[in-house]
Amino acid sequence: MEPCSCDTFVALPPATVQNRIIFGKNSDRPCDEVQEVVYFPAAVHDNLRGHLKCTYIEIDQVPETYAVVLSRPAWLWGAEMGANEHGVCIGNEAVWGREEVCDEEALLGMDLVRLGLERADTAEKALDVIVDLLEKYGQGGNCSEDGMAFSYHNSFLIADRSEAWILETAGKYWAAEKVQEGVRNISNQLSITTKIDREHPDMRNYAKRKGWWDGKKEFDFAATYSYIDTTKMTISPGRYCEGYKLLNKHKGNITFETMMEILRDKPSGINMEGEFLTTASMVSILPQDSNFPCIHFFTGTPDPERSVFKPFIFVPNISQLLDTSSPIFEFEDPVKKKPHFKTKPDRRHPLYQEHQQALKVIDNKEEKAKTMLENMRKLEKELFKEMESILQNKHLDVDKIVNLFSQCTKDEIRIYKLNISS
Repeated sequence: MEPCSCDTFVALPPATVQNRIIFGKNSDRPCDEVQEVVYFPAAVHDNLRGHLKCTYIEIDQVPETYAVVLSRPAWLWGAEMGANEHGVCIGNEAVWGREEVCDEEALLGMDLVRLGLERADTAEKALDVIVDLLEKYGQGGNCSEDGMAFSYHNSFLIADRSEAWILETAGKYWAAEKVQEGVRNISNQLSITTKIDREHPDMRNYAKRKGWWDGKKEFDFAATYSYIDTTKMTISPGRYCEGYKLLNKHKGNITFETMMEILRDKPSGINMEGEFLTTASMVSILPQDSNFPCIHFFTGTPDPERSVFKPFIFVPNISQLLDTSSPIFEFEDPVKKKPHFKTKPDRRHPLYQEHQQALKVIDNKEEKAKTMLENMRKLEKELFKEMESILQNKHLDVDKIVNLFSQCTKDEIRIYKLNISS
């Protein structure tokens, strides 16, 4: 299942500098899938008799949802990764193991990412939201718009300003590991072994009934629920091991820029190329001191090496992110029709379209490519300097922040247009 890989990372003090938690994720999806960056404000839901339509199924709504910013495949309701106004970040991964994957339509793991962000103001509460919904509605359904059968179970990395949680699932069964310091990553395999801080109440008994565990030896979740030799996880070839090595290489000095470099790393395979590629990336700074704002960077375009990480900060009355929002097809959307996916509409948003044109220039015109990439990095460095200043001085120009991500996107588009037309 390696071609369908993603990677999510977290680094906590003392592995980081300046008492910050750093979260990062590459979303690796089919190469022609568009990923959009969208914002949804906080909301009060008075009509609780009404149901919430997720990608495939309807579920009960809650009285209140928090503001969220999401990076998501444009065809679905949920998200590959995102953050909320309380500094909670979540990324998910596809995982497979001994438990059979259910093709029946239920909640996608990506739906659970968004639901966790909308309904929880801490990482552990997000974990509670996800496992409660998993128990009530289950997980399942096709995770691709291409019509190919592509279903999986999910693992999640959930972080806030004080800690992180790894949540790994197999059907309705799950285990969770609390991370309070150092580094941790997840990829497309179960990785929780014997350090289990929370679990499904029937997880061990189910494994015994299936003959996967004898009830005597120390319980190892990944070894029991998958086919992994967990004694070799950090030395075996593969993306989990490569991510582990990159995090540990920089341990003690990890910054948000370090995390971006990890996500851009092609030799390790973390920055993926091919039929499945890195279609979008995210890095978040979560200061442990709540007097400082959390800052979330998104690309909204494929290949972080040839994209710009643009900052987003939660403030009231944020401008809608029009240049990274895909067209809406309402009732004509093939996801909403049954049978699903008989047609595939053009979901490219304005930034994606300009970025595609820019990639053609980068691939074919060496001198122009050099100038364009230099201008992209210059824009990015200016943004980083500005964000670092905010984190050092605790001063937010709210009027400017309202349009921060949108303006950065326009600046990026301007670079592409200048180089394409010249």
